[in-house]
Amino acid sequence: MTKGLIGKKLGMTRLFSAEGLSIPVTVIEAGPNEVLQVKTKATDGYSAVQLGFGLKRRPNKPDFGHAKKAGYETGFRKIKEFPLTGELAAGQQVTLDIFAPGEKISVVGTTKGQGFAGVMKRHGFGGGRATHGCLTPRGPGSIGCAADPSRVFPGKKMAGHAGAVRATVKNLVVVDVRPEYGVILVRGAVPGPNGGLLYLKKA
Repeated sequence: MTKGLIGKKLGMTRLFSAEGLSIPVTVIEAGPNEVLQVKTKATDGYSAVQLGFGLKRRPNKPDFGHAKKAGYETGFRKIKEFPLTGELAAGQQVTLDIFAPGEKISVVGTTKGQGFAGVMKRHGFGGGRATHGCLTPRGPGSIGCAADPSRVFPGKKMAGHAGAVRATVKNLVVVDVRPEYGVILVRGAVPGPNGGLLYLKKA
């Protein structure tokens, strides 16, 4: 059995518990994933399964050839390896049955891009004084010394591109699994916009 799946974020909604409590959930389309390749310790030095998710509109020759070796006629949008415990073979499918309501999973995704952002939005700086004619109310302030060391240290927190980074949210509780619709509902928010790719892993 594989320890993860590739999915796509559909959006957020809410469910009501038996006690009438509102539970915020994220709806994730995650299945079925196609098995493209199985790696073993004898041939590759480690055990893993390579899964494909979503069809690629214009697969190139390497994508097409790799998928054809496993018995598929088209390339896949995303290919990802997950640790393998058990037996699987190329050409099989991995479904949402590997997850169960109540268990905890980790979700990996790419956060929303914020574009070019200042230090207050990007790093949470406090900004300049709000009195006595401050000329840079949202500026970073001093970024280094003039005489010594006469330079700005690498890694200094400054304005720049914010967001669009890989992020992992751990210990999200699976609220419900609905294989007939190919979706899984997890409690809380996950990284990325609607339609973004996600990796679901057993905690």
